[in-house]
Amino acid sequence: MTDSQVTAVIETRLIHDIHRRATSLLAEAAARPSAPAAALTDVRDFLVAHLHHHHETEDDILWPMITAKAPEAADPLAGLSGEHDRLDAALNALGAATVDTDRASLVDAAVAVRDLVHLHLEREEPVLFPALRDHVSEEAWADFSRHVIATTPEVGTDLLVGFLEQVGTPEEVEIVLGGMPAPVRTALSEQARATLGTLRAAG
Repeated sequence: MTDSQVTAVIETRLIHDIHRRATSLLAEAAARPSAPAAALTDVRDFLVAHLHHHHETEDDILWPMITAKAPEAADPLAGLSGEHDRLDAALNALGAATVDTDRASLVDAAVAVRDLVHLHLEREEPVLFPALRDHVSEEAWADFSRHVIATTPEVGTDLLVGFLEQVGTPEEVEIVLGGMPAPVRTALSEQARATLGTLRAAG
């Protein structure tokens, strides 16, 4: 079975690509004076909530799941958790940045998060993807995925759907969102397109 056929790798890659896309968009849009503060706030709050949650589920659940099967992975994963700590500090700064009156602080914080996230994922994926393929069963991943979904912050659910539709193929999106009622998914997708469209249109 190749990486592209393993559900754990597919779903993790999609989430990582969402984080890449969202952090890049925020850093770029924040630097445009015409970008609406409301849309910037929505994307900022989405990133802060979802990245914190993502790191917590990896550190607290996924890493122990992997090291139980592959103790040799403990040190590389501990190094990644150390990077999570630095990322979380940067996310806290982003969450505290002022959107309306001091756009420069938002730009600086958004750029810092973007750069850290992209570098972190470059380091994490060569460690994590083989571990998911070799040491996490489909059943174990399904249990983990259900927990992640149940505890996912409700902040920016529309943006989660919108970014997912941008980074994934229709088949991949269906893997993640197949359980969501079609009318709900459509409404969230339309809401996300409206928000993200205002940021891309800002010049």
